[in-house]
Amino acid sequence: MTSRAALESALSNIDVHPGHAWRQSLSAGERVTLSRGEAAIVYVRSGELTGVSAARAGCSVNAPSGAATTVEGGRTLLTGDAFISLGCHPLELASQSGAEVTVVPLEVVATVHTRALPPVVFVSGFARAEPAAAGLAAHLGVPAPGAALDRHGDETICKLMVTTVLLSALRAWAASEQDASWPPRTADPFLARVAAAVDDDPGREWTIDQLAALGAMSRSVFAARFREVFGTSPASYVTAVRMRRAEDLLDAGTPVSETSRALGYASDEGFRRAFRRHAGVAPSEWRSARRSLIA
Repeated sequence: MTSRAALESALSNIDVHPGHAWRQSLSAGERVTLSRGEAAIVYVRSGELTGVSAARAGCSVNAPSGAATTVEGGRTLLTGDAFISLGCHPLELASQSGAEVTVVPLEVVATVHTRALPPVVFVSGFARAEPAAAGLAAHLGVPAPGAALDRHGDETICKLMVTTVLLSALRAWAASEQDASWPPRTADPFLARVAAAVDDDPGREWTIDQLAALGAMSRSVFAARFREVFGTSPASYVTAVRMRRAEDLLDAGTPVSETSRALGYASDEGFRRAFRRHAGVAPSEWRSARRSLIA
């Protein structure tokens, strides 16, 4: 876990210089790849965009609420959302139905301070939280990469927008990073026993009654206590554990059908639907993207 002093130092000393922004239209199925060393902010002007990163410690930030969580794999963002990559790992962006994006390349001066920051950040709700900056982002850039930048003021606006997006996202992440861990920890020995049981056997068909019995509580007391401590329902926790285990199995080359059975799903289709809700893409697409990025 990163110390708060290290985080504050990183945020205060990060040195980022925006390059010339460009706009790009992505047709259904089209991809944009940011290679290792290519730092950038990508703003979703319209449509949907799924980002898959090779990073094992990315960050997902809900800009309006300030909530931030550590994530692995991919996330799908919609109109008004943004991706930030510090260039530490490749980042592949793909749209299933089409999207309009603004891409702002960044020069990130690597220092001892930047090591405390997440290599990739998925920012949802940026336009709602920062409408002025999002309005600027939506109008930045020329139509395509390599075109001449002939509008006065774009470089200054880029700098303001990058600073607003980057620091607001990273500060939200820093505020919650102190308590972020997986699996979630608790000092309550009864709830800890429940969490450990689910983590040990995520493929079991867990019911609320079984989990409550493990926690030595009534069904209603257990459900309320679990949500209070972990911030989610028992059923959602079980699903989250399954999806993380699914990513590990798929990453190791386990077939989709075998992964589905190992995690207790009655059908491959049920597993695919659950995984798509989690990652934004089908299991096979997620694995292919991971392999192409890591290769």
